[in-house]
Amino acid sequence: MKSYPTERIRNVALASHGGVGKTSLGEAMLYLTGAVSRLGRVDDGTSTSDFDPDEVKRKISINLSLLPCEWKDTKVNVIDTPGYADFLAEMKAGIRAADATVILVDATSAVETGTDYAWQFTEERGLPRLFFVTRMDRENADFAQAVADIQAAFGARCTPLQVPIGREHDFKGVVDLVTMKAYLGEKAQAADPPENVAAEAAGWREKLIEAVAESDDEVLNKYLEGEELSEEEVRRALRTAVRSGSVAPILAGSAATLAGVLPLLDALVDYVPSPAEVPPERARNGASQAEEEVPADPKGPLAALVFKTLADPYVGKLTYFRVVSGTLHSNAEVWNAARGHAERLGQLFIMRGKNQENAAEVVAGDIAAVAKLSDTHTGDTLTARDHPLQLSWIQLPAPAYSAAVSPKTKADLDKMSTALARIQEEDPALRVHRDPDTGETILSGLGESHVDVALEKMKRKFGVDVVATLPRVPYKATITVPTKAEYTHKKQTGGHGQYARVALEILPLERGKGFEFEDRIVGGVVPKQYIPAVEKGVQEAMQDGVMGHIPLVDVKAVLYDGKDHPVDSSEMAFKLAAAQALKAGVQQARPVLLEPIMHLTVRVPDAFTGDIMSDLNAKRARVQGMNPDGRFSVIEALVPLAEVQHYGANLRSLTQGKGTFSMEFSHYEEVPAHLAQKVVEQAQKE
Repeated sequence: MKSYPTERIRNVALASHGGVGKTSLGEAMLYLTGAVSRLGRVDDGTSTSDFDPDEVKRKISINLSLLPCEWKDTKVNVIDTPGYADFLAEMKAGIRAADATVILVDATSAVETGTDYAWQFTEERGLPRLFFVTRMDRENADFAQAVADIQAAFGARCTPLQVPIGREHDFKGVVDLVTMKAYLGEKAQAADPPENVAAEAAGWREKLIEAVAESDDEVLNKYLEGEELSEEEVRRALRTAVRSGSVAPILAGSAATLAGVLPLLDALVDYVPSPAEVPPERARNGASQAEEEVPADPKGPLAALVFKTLADPYVGKLTYFRVVSGTLHSNAEVWNAARGHAERLGQLFIMRGKNQENAAEVVAGDIAAVAKLSDTHTGDTLTARDHPLQLSWIQLPAPAYSAAVSPKTKADLDKMSTALARIQEEDPALRVHRDPDTGETILSGLGESHVDVALEKMKRKFGVDVVATLPRVPYKATITVPTKAEYTHKKQTGGHGQYARVALEILPLERGKGFEFEDRIVGGVVPKQYIPAVEKGVQEAMQDGVMGHIPLVDVKAVLYDGKDHPVDSSEMAFKLAAAQALKAGVQQARPVLLEPIMHLTVRVPDAFTGDIMSDLNAKRARVQGMNPDGRFSVIEALVPLAEVQHYGANLRSLTQGKGTFSMEFSHYEEVPAHLAQKVVEQAQKE
């Protein structure tokens, strides 16, 4: 592929609900522009974009993929993004690297949950967007209904730029409302519009001109005066309107029959801005700490944003980046502004799926990759040491599903932590932590499939086999009334014995306060050197717990009396006496069990609100509020973690896959008495 100047580059993300056909559309673009010689298919596992073994196996996109192609002396960097909720972080990263979004809508099912996310992420970035109503060749395809749904969801600024010729098996092509020409078949052969479509096209053209006229004063004046607008005037006004975001054109086509795909490429070249035409990004200067504007100038200061990392056990790490400013050269040294160290670049690559093509340099606005960087991660900025710029990164979605992972064998144990770190490096939306209460290693992701894919990658890429189970709920215990207790530890085994007497006052603390210790010894009845051992003994006993080894929290222990022996006392004796005194006292202090309560936010179409509310009530949830959000309702509730560890699968079945949720820890609350005994018995078994 030849090198293109910044002005002849278009960076476009394909985004939609899962299974709508983004990968098939990207493949069709590659095939029709001659980038590939054979049309791959998702179902056959032969598409350029879905090359990962997990993608081939599941027949869905899991990672974003680059599909550059050349059309009308322009390089179009197509970024194919996943649409399933478990992989939304990849969609967000792809949109961060793009200058515009093509939002796909299925002609047979119209706007879905993933469509809303594609719009939302594009809106956050303030990018131009186009809609592409795909699968026009399918049974029950309905362009008019799709347009109505799009406009109902996103407003009147969404207006057709094309109307289809035929539908279902009779779909032949589209009529462009700017040129008023028909473009038929995969070659987009120009012709006059059929009579049965011409009247409909004229009506939509009037609405299109009305929508774009306000973006161009000259066009607006001519329009208001009733003058006929030339094709070039409409095109110019439309270009301005799309780039400002005041109009989101709706196009139509079919990736299966290839009809409508070349007119989409024409629209991308004609109406989507080049990197040189988008507003400059803002970056923080690491030297001055001031913010500065960074336009897409190949001669400007270097700033390249890393938006994707792939870990490969053979090739090493593959780092995808977009050069926002300056020019990046192969075999050059750059500065990682986020981590404060130099990186030596090797050969730069233009990626097309998994295929690599060498590139000597990458100019501002273009996208490429490089292998084997030592310590560069997704979200970092590669820049120059003497002008260090740090670009902003996206806010990743919060995890919604967790699994406890443990190695299958001792060999796996030695490699598990390294493999988890590498997988998290590749996918920052995954989180790994060790639960201090249960001792489990917890892997969290956006959904069950997200975590399953990560575990499969660990086995395939790094040879680490792990067992995933539902994490134990980190229950805690506390006391409800104050009490006093004492214990004398006395043991004689010949020679020095062991002796210590400890008297404690045990008090409940406010929820969340943890642990406090107070020394009220008077007259040295417990020598000062033994008091730290008393505190340590109390803390260890609290961690070990008194109800099924469930940790004790929110307790204050006051050491008010005790006794030592001049020969037989020791730190160990006082530690053991303190632990036993605490355990004896807690039994009298009406201990109760506490469970983690999560703040759950559920977003569902209005039609499912009643079902969700009923389900939440059955899960001991307390609904905090419900707010409308367009065609959706957002329900907020406090719900015990024990009830929602599998909430993702539950929500999918209740809402036909149209509901989404997020969840974060809120606080601890007392477990109802009728459930507490079962929990304690289960904890004792474990």
